[in-house]
Amino acid sequence: MTTQNEQTGALVIGAGPAGLMAAEVLAATGRPVLVVDRKPSVARKFLMAGRSGLNLTKHEDIGDFSAAYGDAASWLDPMLRVFGPAQVQSWAKGLDQPLFTGSTGRVFPQAMKASPLLRAWLARLDGAGVTIRPRWRFDGWDGTAARFDTPGGPAQVSADVTVLAMGGASWARLGSDGAWTNALEQAGAACTPFAASNVGLRVNWSDHMRPHFGQPVKGVALDAGNARHRGEFVISERGLEGGGIYAVSAAVRADTPITLDLLPDLDVDTVTDRLSRPRGKQSLTSHLRKTLRLHPVSLALAREWASPLPSDPAALARTLKAVPLRHNGPRPLDEAISTVGGLPKTALTEGLMLKARPGVFCAGEMLDWDAPTGGYLLTGCFATGRWAGLAAADWLTGETVTGAAHSPRLH
Repeated sequence: MTTQNEQTGALVIGAGPAGLMAAEVLAATGRPVLVVDRKPSVARKFLMAGRSGLNLTKHEDIGDFSAAYGDAASWLDPMLRVFGPAQVQSWAKGLDQPLFTGSTGRVFPQAMKASPLLRAWLARLDGAGVTIRPRWRFDGWDGTAARFDTPGGPAQVSADVTVLAMGGASWARLGSDGAWTNALEQAGAACTPFAASNVGLRVNWSDHMRPHFGQPVKGVALDAGNARHRGEFVISERGLEGGGIYAVSAAVRADTPITLDLLPDLDVDTVTDRLSRPRGKQSLTSHLRKTLRLHPVSLALAREWASPLPSDPAALARTLKAVPLRHNGPRPLDEAISTVGGLPKTALTEGLMLKARPGVFCAGEMLDWDAPTGGYLLTGCFATGRWAGLAAADWLTGETVTGAAHSPRLH
């Protein structure tokens, strides 16, 4: 079969938030921009995430926002200062998408879904001359040309500059399966193995937990090493799910023991004092509920993981403040909201260009960084996509692109 060959100014592989953001920046150079994606339609994970309310970012001081990325904070901070929470909000409003900020600082479109924003964004990209082709699967390089399997047969594209934004390794059905690591390693870029982030935990429950399946656990804290996390989670038949659990994903990967503080607003002495009150003929369960207002779900978890509960008030208080969270590891990688692993900082220049392949830039979940839920993941994808796009545009033009503060000549 004849291979189709073509030339373009800028090639973006991957049409999620990072890739589309890079394409928007590159279109401002006036060069032709071609965006390809392996799926039949673009931004599928973005749309899926928006079904339960599209958490674009968080209204937070940029220093605190950057710090939430943990070990990657120093790497991402310059990018977030160029396109962080404030800029993401301005960008969305520029697409005529009204926003609102929730009580926790999380920022959402008033439409509470991704599709209106995506439609407006795609229309603007089309007006800027960006061409998007679905069902194009990246298959590595032949010399300087990127190789693809397409509905019309094999194709090769030679581009003056390329941005890769092909996602991590979760939600493969939506396009992110991490298969691109093979092509990049063949090109000389060593990748870090993928691991789950923001993922539920597997738990083999005792039968007495069945009545609690589907119930939320509120008003507790999870302690992992020196880190404490407050957040809700849900007991499911398969284990534990939800933001409170996702917050300890890094600790799970590191095999750090996790304990559950069922009474985070009370110190041990206060709990001991209340448990020392005469209980008369009350059962221990009734005594705990009345003296501590301990929710039945929390009590069930204490019995599941810390039985037999001690009768001594001081020992019982210490137990309730540090119930060992016993689990059987994270849910499968493909079920994770996001992943860590992929391209490490050492494989890239400051401008996110592959050291092994000059003129090829990378962004989004391909990069080895970790983000909590709450708008950080999506903002990180926007920020890295814009940073890579600005550096790629600078590579094309040799000039500073408008709005490219802190990013020119970072190759």
